[in-house]
Amino acid sequence: MWGGRTGALLRASGWWPTGVLGRRLLNCNAASLAGSSSPRCWSCGGLGGPSRGDRFFCPHCRALQPPDPTRDYFSLMDCNRSFRVDTVKLQHRYQQLQRLVHPDFFSQRSQNEKDFSEKHSTIVNEAYKTLLAPLSRGLYLLKLHGVEIPEGTDYEMDSQFLTEIMEINEKLAEAQGETAMKEIESIVRAHQAPPSMGFSRQEYRSGLPFPPPGDLPNPGIEARSPTLQADTSPSEPPAKQKELTDDVSRAFERDNFEKAKELLTKMRYFSNVEEKIKLKKIPL
Repeated sequence: MWGGRTGALLRASGWWPTGVLGRRLLNCNAASLAGSSSPRCWSCGGLGGPSRGDRFFCPHCRALQPPDPTRDYFSLMDCNRSFRVDTVKLQHRYQQLQRLVHPDFFSQRSQNEKDFSEKHSTIVNEAYKTLLAPLSRGLYLLKLHGVEIPEGTDYEMDSQFLTEIMEINEKLAEAQGETAMKEIESIVRAHQAPPSMGFSRQEYRSGLPFPPPGDLPNPGIEARSPTLQADTSPSEPPAKQKELTDDVSRAFERDNFEKAKELLTKMRYFSNVEEKIKLKKIPL
């Protein structure tokens, strides 16, 4: 109370330079309030751990911090939250992050840091795989906007499209020999089959093993055919595939999430067919 009254009198008499000390006190209070909400390092207790800087290490003791549960894959991989992603830049970011958090670099550190490094590396792998392919990227982007496509739903698809999918599945069930399989693959490509990731749903859900640091340029994801390549890979995807991917991108740019949902549902149908084709090719 006295400090405020004395300050007012000093300002009125011209002895207290207005806005200097007062502003400094305000800034100190604001900094104090901001610091009180910052996370503390689990190791040294310092403020401002994973919320600042590289968001992985404590700025005071450099201990690896636990993953930030509020950070989405686009932020983690330093990408704009958009359907269009520069996959070359994405791969470079993947390599950079794995060189920071790969478990091999924490074998001599505390058990906490070993556990955190495994969690970080798993999340980085998952983020890379999700954003690499248009289908999984689009589904994830929809999810961030509060829109999901439940597995096993037809999502009001038009009857003609569902009939085409049913006919393809019937041909696949009856297919015998390599020639028949190639014919079905051609049908899928002709129906604007989406680019998808070169590994099975089971492999995707179980997660890839942590790649050795020396093998970081290739995280274990390989495009095995033209229909299974990322949308910005060196080899140009077929025109119809590119057209479908561009349609999805335009839908997101216009915030037309219902249209994006419809197109991504079609992508997922064809992705499921591709998976069945791969399984059919595996010798019993």
